[in-house]
Amino acid sequence: GAGTDERALIEILTTRTNQEIRVINEAYKEAYHKSLEDDISLDTSGHFKRLLISLIQGNREEGEADLARAMEDAKELCGSTDEDSGSMESKFISILCMRSYPHLKRVFQDYIKLTNRDIEQTIKNDISGDVRNALIAIVRNIKNMPGFFAERLYKSMKGAGTDDKTLIRIMVSRSEIDLMNIRHEFKELYDASLYSFIEGDTSGDYRQVLLALCGGED
Repeated sequence: GAGTDERALIEILTTRTNQEIRVINEAYKEAYHKSLEDDISLDTSGHFKRLLISLIQGNREEGEADLARAMEDAKELCGSTDEDSGSMESKFISILCMRSYPHLKRVFQDYIKLTNRDIEQTIKNDISGDVRNALIAIVRNIKNMPGFFAERLYKSMKGAGTDDKTLIRIMVSRSEIDLMNIRHEFKELYDASLYSFIEGDTSGDYRQVLLALCGGED
C-alpha cells in the first residue's frame, strides 16, 4: 500500500543475517503488537509478497557452497528463462531467497559459464517491478555488500533534497559493521569521499552527528 517503503524493506531484508532478521521481528512485535510478516502480507501482493515473506522468516541456509548443487541451481535458473514470467520469478525467488550467500556466489559464477552473461543482466531484462529490484539487491549484496550500501548512500544525497531516512538508517546501522569498507567503495565509485558528500548535503547538528559516524575524510 501507500505506506510501504519498498526500497527500505528490500535494503533491510537483503542485507541482514538470519539472526538479525529474528531480532527485527521481535522488536517489531514489541513495538507494534503485531507481526511484521502479517503487516507485509497485508501491504504487498503477488511474487513480491512471497519474496519478502521468504526473507522475513530468516530461514536462509547458512553453509558454504555445495559445488554440485550450485551447478544444478545455475542450470535451473538458466532453464527458467524459457518459461512464462511467473514461473521464472518463482524459481529465482526460491533459489535467491533461500540459498546461502557463499553458495549463491558460486551459482552466479556457474550461471556465467552456462550463459555467457551475468545473472543481473537476466534479471534486468526479464523481470520487472519490486521483484526485479529485490533480486538485483540480493545479487549486488553477494557480489559486494559495501558497494551496495555506497550506492544507496550516494543516491540518498545526489540531486535535489536528501533522503534523510535512508542516510541515517545506513550510517547508524553500518557504523560498527563495515562503514570503513563502505567509505572505500564510495571513493572508488564516485571519486569523492563519503565525508565530503555528507558535509555538502547536510547542515547543523544533524551534519555533525553524521560526520562523527562517518569518522573521517578519505
